[in-house]
Parts: sequence; C-alpha cells; structure tokens
Amino acid sequence: METLTSAGRVRGIEKDGVTRYLGVPYADPPVRFAPPTPRTPWDGVRDCTAPGPNAPQPVRAFGPLDMSPILGSPRPGADHLTVDVWTPGGTDLPVMVFVHGGAFVAGEPGAPGYEGTALARAGVVLVSVTYRLGIEGFLPLAGGATNIGLRDQIAALEWVRDNAAAFGGDPGNVTVFGESAGAVSVGCLLGSPPARGLFRRAITQSGNAEMVHSLPVTQAFAGRVAAELGVPATAEGFRSRSVEEALAVQARMVGPAVGDMREPDGSDPGFGLGAFAPVVGDDVLPQPPTAALAEVDVLLGWNSEEFRLYTVPFGTIDALTAEQAGAALGAVHPRAAELLAAAEGTPGERYTAVLTDLVFGAPTRRLAAALPGRAHLYEFAWRSPSFGGRLGACHGLELPFVFGTLPTCTGPDALAGEDPPAALSAEMTAAWVAFARTGDPGWAASSEPHRFA
Repeated sequence: METLTSAGRVRGIEKDGVTRYLGVPYADPPVRFAPPTPRTPWDGVRDCTAPGPNAPQPVRAFGPLDMSPILGSPRPGADHLTVDVWTPGGTDLPVMVFVHGGAFVAGEPGAPGYEGTALARAGVVLVSVTYRLGIEGFLPLAGGATNIGLRDQIAALEWVRDNAAAFGGDPGNVTVFGESAGAVSVGCLLGSPPARGLFRRAITQSGNAEMVHSLPVTQAFAGRVAAELGVPATAEGFRSRSVEEALAVQARMVGPAVGDMREPDGSDPGFGLGAFAPVVGDDVLPQPPTAALAEVDVLLGWNSEEFRLYTVPFGTIDALTAEQAGAALGAVHPRAAELLAAAEGTPGERYTAVLTDLVFGAPTRRLAAALPGRAHLYEFAWRSPSFGGRLGACHGLELPFVFGTLPTCTGPDALAGEDPPAALSAEMTAAWVAFARTGDPGWAASSEPHRFA
C-alpha cells in the first residue's frame, strides 16, 4: 500500500484489515537543542513497513517486572522524528494522536503495548508520535531551544493536520491522548498557544497539567547536569559531547544527584519521579498550562493504586520505615507528616497511597474542575494479580486495555498478570473511540468518575 504525504510517497503494509505505516517522518532529522524543522521532500517511495529508530534513551528497569511492552526497547538512529500510523481505510475518520509516557526520559510509540490494530479496527486513524527525551528534549540550555520535546509534539500535530486525509482521517476531528509523561504533555498542549486549533479533543491518562517546572529551577538543574558532563550549561557545550556521553550522565542524574527541584511553594512538581519535564516561561508555555486551558472536551482519569508500580516490584512498599517514608515525602512536599498520618497501613502503604493521590488523583480532579470545556472523568480500578495481587491497579495498567493489546502484558508476573478480562479491554477501547468520534465516551461529564473495574 502506498500513500502520498506532504513530503513524499510512503509504503505501508496491510494486515488484519489495517494498514500500518511505521517511521513516517514529520520533521527533518533533529539538530541537537534546536527546534524541529519541516521535513525535506524525498524522491521515490519511502519504505515504512518496519519500525524506525526511536529517541535516544537508556534502558529503564522496574526490577523483576518486565515493562518493555510499554516502554519498548532502544533503537538508536538519527532520523527519529517520525510517526507510526494505523488506518482501516475510508474517509473522514476520527484521528487519535498518541503521546507515549516514560517520565520524559524513556518510551517509544513502537512498543508492543501500543500496537494500533484494535483501535484502528474500531474506526479511527491512529497516529503515534516519537519526540525527543531527557537532556535532548527537556533540558533548557543557553543558546538552545526550550521545551524541545513539546515542540516536536506540536510539529507532529501540524503534520497530522496536513496529512490526516491522506490516510483516511478527518483533520478537523483530532483527539490527542497520552499516558503518564504523555498525559502531562497533553495537559501542557491544552495550555500552549502554538498548539491552539491543532486538536478538537484530548485524553489524559494518569497525568496532569501541573507537573511543570519554572525556568530558574530547571536551569539550576541544567547547571548540575553540565558539571557532571564537564561542559558549560550551553547548547554549544553539550554539542561538544556525544549523545551517548550525555545519556550516560543522564542515567546517573537520579535520586540525590538530581538535587533540590522544589519550587518556591516548597513542593517538587515531579515528586521525585524525575527532573526532566516541561518548563514554564517561553513561547510554548508562557504561563502555567492551567491558566490558559483550551476550550475542548477532555476525557481524563487515573488508576486507583498508581504508585504501586514504583514500590511493589522493588520491595519498597515493605522495606520503608516511618522515618524513611517521612524523609522521602518531605523532600518533595511541605506537608509530608500530615499527609502520611492521615493514610492507613504500613509506612510503605501510606507512602504509596499518599503519592498516588498527590501525583495522579488530586491534580487530575483539579484539572477537570479548571477545564472550560466538558470533562469526563474515569477511575481505573481493576487490580492486576501480579506479585501476589499486590501490584493492584498500578500506573500504566490501563494501557493494554485501551489499546486492546492484553496479550503483550500477560504472564505470571507481567503487568496485567494471567487471564486479564478481555471484556474490560473491549469496553475501554470502545469508550476511547466513541469519545474521539463524538466527544461522548458513554457517561456524562461530571465530577464523579466513571469506574472501570
């Protein structure tokens, strides 16, 4: 199958009634620490039948839990500003544009859990976006662009506007959706002037519009990264070192090495999960996203036990003492003692429950209340049986249900455990597609979330 895009012809491959085009360029190969530029046209037909490279990244591990179906595997290559497209054929179909998660340092649209056949067969054109990560995508440096990863996403949405019809999609009916860091990205796009008019609806899964840093805090972090790399905190300085050298430093900039990322109010918007994130104070985000939200319909929600992904596989939930829990939470939030005292269970269980609400539940509810358009809330509460049932309704678990890719995450200690309910997956896929088609996922806009269990 061949299709003509704005930069040239691409060849895809048809399977199970869906044609997929993998690694379709939406911009030129990136210049480090510079904004994306429109794709230079090519001659002939570009083969898009196999996955292209993804953004430079280290391998991210979750102890004995295999997260590769969600995070994918690094595939280095310079020409990685691409999209993957799945289309069932037809005309004027709703378009869904997916922004993957991975704490802004990992992930890729080609991960097995994001295979787009089920969504496409349900009647949408699915577009999944590769964007720059970590140092290359979210570190503000003197002489370089800011919010580079968000600029990549906006360039991809512009490509969708110009090319959706070539794949059977309606460029006037675009829903942008993302999970985790991808949902934070969507929250930022909702408040970004350059993204205005590029999408009609939005979905945030386990992310919000608050996980952004001020420029001064992130510039101080950039200075610490530069010192570790042995260069000035400038784009020119970082370009003097290879991407591989930068990645090696990035992998070390975790835990205490990150340093203090708290804002003037005493809280760290990233809650210690990572220092790489969008920044406020440039043309992409001139003000906090929640102060400038677009008037579009939004479907948004969280999982009941999000933070168990970070504490159960590593054994942290059992190992934490009360003192350790207090110190860890106190490093990112000024009311740590009060919040932990109000929770129930062991110190590790209290810590896990408090961070589930701080990072995911509460900011999602605040975003819903602030939206000028309709807000359809959901809560994903089905509990994974993995790790003796303790993994629960953890972060990322809803993804294979939404994408209809449960077999990729099924196994004794896989994310979804053994024999996850296919009926629940069908229900969620249908709800996401219905929202993309009409703005109605099947339940009313309300402050009470629809529960998936």
